[in-house]
Amino acid sequence: MRPMPPGYIANFDSGSAMLRATARFLKGKDIPALGLPRPLKRVVPLANLLPRRAREALYAVGGVGEAILERNTDNVDSEALARWATGLYPQRPYPAVVVGSASGALVHLCCALGLPWLPQTLFIPVRQTEVHPDDAKEGLESGLEPGRRLLAHNPDLQLHHMHDPNQDRLMLHLMTYFRVKRLRLGPAYEAFLQRVLPPGGTIIVSDCRRRFPVTRLSDRHVFQFGALGGATPEEFLHGGPRVEEYLARYGSHRRRWDPPAPTEEAPEAEWGFEPRLGEDIERFAAAHGYRVARIVFDEPEDPSPLVAELYRWWYRERRIPASRLLIESFILLDPLLALRTGSAPFWMKFNMEPSAEAAERYLRAAEPFDEINLTLFAHGVECVGLPPIGRWRRLLGHARRAGRFLGVDEREYPRDFAVLTRFHDALERLPARYPIPGPLGIGRFLDFLDRHGHRFPEVRFHGLEAAAGASRRAA
Repeated sequence: MRPMPPGYIANFDSGSAMLRATARFLKGKDIPALGLPRPLKRVVPLANLLPRRAREALYAVGGVGEAILERNTDNVDSEALARWATGLYPQRPYPAVVVGSASGALVHLCCALGLPWLPQTLFIPVRQTEVHPDDAKEGLESGLEPGRRLLAHNPDLQLHHMHDPNQDRLMLHLMTYFRVKRLRLGPAYEAFLQRVLPPGGTIIVSDCRRRFPVTRLSDRHVFQFGALGGATPEEFLHGGPRVEEYLARYGSHRRRWDPPAPTEEAPEAEWGFEPRLGEDIERFAAAHGYRVARIVFDEPEDPSPLVAELYRWWYRERRIPASRLLIESFILLDPLLALRTGSAPFWMKFNMEPSAEAAERYLRAAEPFDEINLTLFAHGVECVGLPPIGRWRRLLGHARRAGRFLGVDEREYPRDFAVLTRFHDALERLPARYPIPGPLGIGRFLDFLDRHGHRFPEVRFHGLEAAAGASRRAA
């Protein structure tokens, strides 16, 4: 029976969605409609029939339905989160387990290698109705007491209270964002590692080095104003013409934000890796005879070109066509259907300008694809740094034969909430079906890196040679 997530965990966030996608792949399953409950699968496609304001309200209400009351943050239990995460996976031996930062490209790498991934960071939405999205200082103040309650009951968690009035504007009317980072493995993660790793097995740390300005409130509590996306940290802190135009368009009482002064830079709330977990992994590995390896990257999208080219190489090794590209967006991804349709997956962290630029850089450098399929996550806000749909259409023009959107209603973007269910259906309808292969294995992955790794200096691997061990020699 599939374990139920704790009632305070967000289902539609990078950590939880990518965890479920990886676990379902290792069970031989795709992930229809992002794992939505059956009734919602029927309701979500109807959202696009509503007027704009009603659609935005429905989106916000759907999100706040997952949020907990401020007074209940002391019910959060880090071990319950860990038991749920580890319980999603088939309980069988694995040569390695990946622990740490989220990245959609990492999901596809784990699936290719047949490895589980355990997240360091998860998102806990907290109801908050009396703070205007553009009032950052009020947002900080409102989070102090519920944050204190959460941390008092969870000494192994660090809280990143995130407030992004640019991309999360609709949600911030009703809730705020608590992202928690695990500082220690804890009993449930440790028990899982001991259960599934053989003697001498490897713990691979996913280490995203991205940092962001924060205001430190205590040793384990920081406030992050803004997030990775179209607006820069400078624009979040000091404003500018794009911010002024955006706030005027949304009828805000402000023309720039006035956040609390940052005191330092810390690992970014959603994607960055908190090093204290790495120290605890080293301690645990030394005590139990495990190896530790690392995948290090500076931006969550940095592994995307490498993984897309890995899949292309893998398809050629299997003597199947290798000229179909699948460009994914945020949590719109499906590793099993990517393999089933012979698609090289290129993951974008969101639907904003930096992601468009990352995809364009890859397409300029890569051997041309005959076919490009692209989906776009819909967050409902015409915010700073949102590329117009025409820019995405031009990106599809890189295809030699056919470029198409998957599940995207171009007229409704970025309020195209029905894409949450249509993406999977459109991907499933792509012609051509190929058998799902067995795991590529760390040894063969190292063969790929030996030949092509120099092309991807943004991603650094440490300790994988030792981790491959007998599997590489056998290959």
